[in-house]
Parts: sequence; C-alpha cells; structure tokens
Amino acid sequence: MSLTDTLRKDMFKAIKDGAKDESEILKMALASIKNVQIESEEELTDKDVQKILRSEVKKIKDSIEQFKKMERDDLVAKEVIQMEVLQSYLPQPMSEDEVRKVVEAKVKELNVESMRDMGKVMGVVMKELEGKTDGNTVKDIVQDILS
Repeated sequence: MSLTDTLRKDMFKAIKDGAKDESEILKMALASIKNVQIESEEELTDKDVQKILRSEVKKIKDSIEQFKKMERDDLVAKEVIQMEVLQSYLPQPMSEDEVRKVVEAKVKELNVESMRDMGKVMGVVMKELEGKTDGNTVKDIVQDILS
C-alpha cells in the first residue's frame, strides 16, 4: 500500500472516529499531494509524498512560531497536534551526532577550510541526507565546524 493510500485510509478512519483535528490535517495533506500530482502529471512515489509532507510540517512550524508571538496558545496546541499527525507518516530524522559525522566527513573529503565554501558543503550534505534531516540542523553544524 502506498503512503497516499495509507493517508487516505487513515483520514476516513479519523472521520469515522470523530478525530476532527486529525481528519482535517490529513485532508489538507491529501489535497496538497493531489495538487502536486496534477501539476507533475505523473504518479507520485512515496518519496515525493514524504517531501510534500515535510513541506506541510514546515508550514505548520512557521504557523506555530507566529501563533506563539501572538500568544495564541489555543491555536499553538491545535497546530502541534496536526504537526505530530503528519510527522507520524515521515521517517525518523537522523540525530544531530549522526549528521555531524556526515558533515565532518564531507568537509574532509572536499578539503574545505573556510566559511566561503559553506554552500559547497551544504549542497553535498543535503543531497546525501535528503529527507533524513532538515536544512537548519545541517546549516548550524556546518557553521560550527567551519568557524
């Protein structure tokens, strides 16, 4: 069963069980997947669907930050629930130590010594770790190592 099918099945189950927050976020995620599928005119792989889900999680994190600034704890709580639902369909991200090891290896491999080459390191590392960690974590680690 594909990830899209799993999302659809879980959405119907959430609707049936009356889990409003869960069903809403799954509907939104499925709509985003459908839009991308229409644009690409091809069948999406599970990897493509995970990329879309990561994008949705990022949007939710941004919303959480905005709601915190506005001191809207009720909306923060709702967004956190939705984020957790989507994250349950994504693979576990790598730990910071694992990412650091990959970055250190790439820095040595590329013989990089200064911050001027940060973009080169970021590109190589992000390509290798696609979907396994977020860019901010990699950026922080690269900056730490190169400074």
